Amino acid sequence: MTDPGWAMKGELVLSCNCTVFCPCVLSLGSHPPTEGYCQTWAGFRIDAGHFGEVDLSGLNLGLVMEIPGYMSRGNWTAGLFIDKRASIYAVKALTKIFTGKAGGTTSLLSILVGKFLGVEQVPITYETRDKTRIFQIPKIIDGAVTPIAGKDREKDTVISNSEYWIAPEIIVAKSDKSKMRAFGRNWNFAGRSAEICKLDWRAP
Repeated sequence: MTDPGWAMKGELVLSCNCTVFCPCVLSLGSHPPTEGYCQTWAGFRIDAGHFGEVDLSGLNLGLVMEIPGYMSRGNWTAGLFIDKRASIYAVKALTKIFTGKAGGTTSLLSILVGKFLGVEQVPITYETRDKTRIFQIPKIIDGAVTPIAGKDREKDTVISNSEYWIAPEIIVAKSDKSKMRAFGRNWNFAGRSAEICKLDWRAP
């Protein structure tokens, strides 16, 4: 049986261990992370979304990933956090989407992720205060990410027209605060690379 179509729109924020802006964005995985390996968490705010007839609108998610070297070579490790408010049907749908099994934008995850750490349903908040994105999962992720201003100090530094799989337009940012404790990991990426992207994913 073919999976139904799915779509989600909103925003995502990502914080990683790169010391300067993540080279994977521009190199499309052909250049290693600045530390030689990648540790990252991402927060998602779904403003509008569905998986077939299952409504995903209004939900938040968290994704934790480790990549041992070049992003394009795979062998990723990933773990997923889903909003406590999600129905059992939404949890099943989002698990399919974020393991790549539902096809579409995230399909490459089914190839690149070698170890899936599982799914936890938890309270998740995603807020915007001025330009700073505040992403929190109590006792797990405490993040605050702010865009880096460009020459015009009123505007963000933006990479546009990219072939980056997450989004064609990426706001270059930095983590003011970035702590993650889960799945036996304990990370702190304050002051390191971050990005903010419009979430517009779908299948087919």
